[in-house]
Amino acid sequence: MALKIALGGKGGTGKTTVAGMVIRHLTTHGLGPVLAVDADPNANLADAVGLEADKTIGGVISEFMEEKINIPSGMTKEAYLEVQIHQLIVEDKDLDFIAMGRGEGDGCYCFPNLILRKNLEALSSNYPYIVMDNEAGLEHLSRRTSDKVDVMLLVSDFSVKGVRAVGRIRSLIEELKLDIGKQYLVLNRAPGEDAGDLAGEVEKTGLELLACLPQDGEIFKCDLAGDPITALSDGNPFVRKIDTTMEHILGETQGNDGYGLALKRRPEPS
Repeated sequence: MALKIALGGKGGTGKTTVAGMVIRHLTTHGLGPVLAVDADPNANLADAVGLEADKTIGGVISEFMEEKINIPSGMTKEAYLEVQIHQLIVEDKDLDFIAMGRGEGDGCYCFPNLILRKNLEALSSNYPYIVMDNEAGLEHLSRRTSDKVDVMLLVSDFSVKGVRAVGRIRSLIEELKLDIGKQYLVLNRAPGEDAGDLAGEVEKTGLELLACLPQDGEIFKCDLAGDPITALSDGNPFVRKIDTTMEHILGETQGNDGYGLALKRRPEPS
């Protein structure tokens, strides 16, 4: 079964950037294939990892509901829809991608979430890692998109509001009794190596502060140029910090020996 890593937090904190860099670490270290899942109706993860994904689960469902489709003889509607969903997967070297999108009707995301959850369960055996970028806020928890997750990275910018939002997310996880393994706090765009003036707010969340990620000008330039953030250089400070963070996560979840063996099996650069 796949190790499933999900990201959550307040809007504008850089969840998609962190998700893209987590994916970068896994693929560049030969730990793929990785399934990247954009579970945010306002999908941006494909751009972050340099893929083109025009179709979404929500779009396929809308077409399925609105159009008269000739379903092959002997196939149920449910089976045909599942085939269509699997055809949405965009394949690249060591990385596959699928996006949830939104469903039929204004602001309706419930059915796409249901289909996404069902298909993730079916796909889990095909990938060693699944990385899921969720929408901002709490809805992905109440709809249980983030249920059955091994690692939840709760991303906050370096602000009191962001950290308090993360605290509310953690409280809702406990209230809903979601099946989530390890939960970490990640401070993005941090001015230093620790929480500094936010230490008191961080402590109130009850979460382990996993990393303080630096503000990085190269990421800003990538965004302005429309380039994927996965193209950042190996020596970039943000990349180095993500690599250290992922070594910690995978060491804790898979054991340092298992993670070390995986790294030894990675292909040598040509």
